[in-house]
Amino acid sequence: MPEEESIDIKFRLYDGSDIGPFRYSAASTVDFLKQRVVSDWPKGKTVVPKGINEVKLISSGKILENNKTVAQCKTPFGDIAGGVIVMHVVVQPSLAKTKTEKKVDKAPKAVICTCTIL
Repeated sequence: MPEEESIDIKFRLYDGSDIGPFRYSAASTVDFLKQRVVSDWPKGKTVVPKGINEVKLISSGKILENNKTVAQCKTPFGDIAGGVIVMHVVVQPSLAKTKTEKKVDKAPKAVICTCTIL
């Protein structure tokens, strides 16, 4: 039985700090990686994801889809023996929250028009 391939991945946060590196199976999904990032998020950061839906993983300039496996996301130049793949982490807060926080002034605005004849 062939040995399952494992890949070393570290996650680079917005401020340049890293989570990892950790060793993952090539069959691990991006969704699983996001769960690991959220659970291992460093304390004291100004931006903190509230769930995996707020986390985007980027590798080789591409946003990774949740249902893809690590093997499917790996690029050919990531095959360096003993190398660690760096995935960038972007936190995008949910849009529903930001829309409800905005106050809308529904009071009618007075129309003021001035004309000057020379």
